[in-house]
Amino acid sequence: MTPDELLEVFHRRIRLPDADTIPGWKTEHDGLVHRSYVEGPDGAGFVEAPRELGDDPDAVIAAQVAFFRDRGLPFEWKTYAYDEPADLGERLVRAGFTAEEPETLILGEVDAILARPSLLPSKVRLREAEGPPDYHRIAVLMNTLWHNGLERIEERLAAEARMFPDRLSVFLVEEALKEPDGPALTAAWVRFHPGTGFASLWGGGTLPEWRRQGLYSAVLAHRARLAKDRGYEFLRVDASEDSRPILQKLGLHAVTTTTPYAWNPDTPT
Repeated sequence: MTPDELLEVFHRRIRLPDADTIPGWKTEHDGLVHRSYVEGPDGAGFVEAPRELGDDPDAVIAAQVAFFRDRGLPFEWKTYAYDEPADLGERLVRAGFTAEEPETLILGEVDAILARPSLLPSKVRLREAEGPPDYHRIAVLMNTLWHNGLERIEERLAAEARMFPDRLSVFLVEEALKEPDGPALTAAWVRFHPGTGFASLWGGGTLPEWRRQGLYSAVLAHRARLAKDRGYEFLRVDASEDSRPILQKLGLHAVTTTTPYAWNPDTPT
């Protein structure tokens, strides 16, 4: 399939029906806006608008800000480069959002990954995470790389794996000859979206001293094989600039960019 064809399938099967919201979060359609959130001390929200924003985009944005401000929840408005209006990002910034680093939406067919050989070095092993100690090691790795919160990563991965074991598989790579409580060298997970044909890939961070040794590619191929075994046709990745070239080299396609805009209840009105 061409990149344009892949993007059309993704938009129709994933974005329009809200098929990639976090399992367990409350999901609502508020007019043209798709909204999901979880409440509580560590609560958060997520918004996107795949059907444009109508005649008064600023009013729609203000309504979502009011909704989350009333609940004291931070939230992210996820935009894609083809979203309308074309100046959506500028409008969000004027409404108090902060633009975060853009990522590239990578899509492709599972078979494109499986057609290429991928081997792990003999000094490491790849296995599925088995419980809280492994989620803690994965959280340590991710927090070391991206500083996005040790407890937040650990708790959310563990809770999602507990509540939705058929929709999430988490993997890590570790040194083969060290004790099982040694550091995770690479960690990644795959979420399955039933009825869509898509499996989405997350994580993939690798310790700097272990990069360029095939760990990322091997974990990618392992998850693609699992997706194939479960009957999934397509893979989706929101890729950083570090992983984008690897994914394209392995046969996937950059189809557009996506930029998250973050809003915090402490933002002045």
